[in-house]
Amino acid sequence: MKKILCFGDSNTFGYNPEDGSRFDKNIRWTGVLGELLKDDFQLIEAGCNNRTCFVDNPQGSEFTGIKAIKRHLKCEPNILIIGLGINDIQRLYSPTLKEVEDGMDRLIKLAKELSPKSNIILLSPSKLTDDVLFGGFSFQFDKISIEKSLGFSKIYKNLAKKNNILFFDLDKTAEVSNIDGLHYSPKSHEIIAKALYEFISAEFKK
Repeated sequence: MKKILCFGDSNTFGYNPEDGSRFDKNIRWTGVLGELLKDDFQLIEAGCNNRTCFVDNPQGSEFTGIKAIKRHLKCEPNILIIGLGINDIQRLYSPTLKEVEDGMDRLIKLAKELSPKSNIILLSPSKLTDDVLFGGFSFQFDKISIEKSLGFSKIYKNLAKKNNILFFDLDKTAEVSNIDGLHYSPKSHEIIAKALYEFISAEFKK
């Protein structure tokens, strides 16, 4: 059976903003999407809380996307969904948007090199909201982080075009929760899963 690898951060993992737990498989978007596509694809979940895209995360290689992806791509997926980038703009790292663009570009090129037969879907994350300044992650993100997140859609769309891969804009699909301004509510997970199902069906089930 064909395989889809969902490689991303806490919103791919299914982080619950209410209590820090992980949403059940029937709630998080990866689980719901896997159920919707089960007749045609095996979906492999590879989300990780606090995973960066290109910044060297002090938590280790599994938390650094450009390092972790090498291991996860050994499954040789037919479709690779990449959902990373928001954690790179934490104030601890504070990259410029040009550095974000270059970092994601390196990750995409590495993925294409390691798994040349994979069709890549690049997810542009939903923008941060002011709620992140008052929630449980206010120690990681600031107003500059919010401002940078506004530029992701344009940057990711251009990267997708440049690298001849598919682009899906989460910011036009679902909003983050007002609990922490960073993670998705159950309803948003459902919306994302259904939207991606329609997108994948249109592109790959012809």
